[in-house]
Amino acid sequence: MRIEIWSDVVCPWCYIGKRHLEAALDGFEHRDDVEVLFRSFELDPTTPEVPVETTVESLARKFGTDVAGARELMKRADGVAAAAGLTFNHADAPHARTVDAHRLLHLALAEGGPSRQADLKEALLAAYFLRGENMGDHDVLRKVAVEAGLDPARVDEVLESDAFTDAVHADIAQARAYGATGVPFFVVDRRYAVSGAQPTEVFGQLLDRAWADSHPSIELVGGAGAEACGPDGCPI
Repeated sequence: MRIEIWSDVVCPWCYIGKRHLEAALDGFEHRDDVEVLFRSFELDPTTPEVPVETTVESLARKFGTDVAGARELMKRADGVAAAAGLTFNHADAPHARTVDAHRLLHLALAEGGPSRQADLKEALLAAYFLRGENMGDHDVLRKVAVEAGLDPARVDEVLESDAFTDAVHADIAQARAYGATGVPFFVVDRRYAVSGAQPTEVFGQLLDRAWADSHPSIELVGGAGAEACGPDGCPI
């Protein structure tokens, strides 16, 4: 079973939704048969690559309030994050474009597979939300990527070029084709979709349904008492 997750590395509900899904997977009987892939989605491609404001300042501008008001708005996600075991400290982080982080996630998938990509995804989310680091700073991205196990030379090659930009755009186009207007957006086996940071119980129901539909059981009709041949031969 394959789960594809469209998300951004500066989306608070994406980190929370990731934790909820992980909790559901921890209790899923067939966890070892589930592959998780992360797909790119830029919340705001118009964000400057060199930050000119902080996250909280950006939020204040977007919702027509002041910084104090924006901090109040952020408390809801902060509270849900805390319940999921996360302590958010990103309000004063630089507000930067995330396309380069997404390109590195594609590099991780191409050269290290889903497990390496998952390691980098978690590391990027932690860098931004827990430590307030700049997701547009190549020095930050390089450090996080190398610590997550990527080859330093390949990281530099990607950051100094436009490698994987087409893959990022393709992911975004696919999300729009699915009708996704925001993230997180979860797709299982390209048949079932869940939007938003749903509770763990909802993800559990999704996993059970998708597994049952892809691995149907056979209903025995007529009972098991009729004559039949078995490993020990045929009764006469």
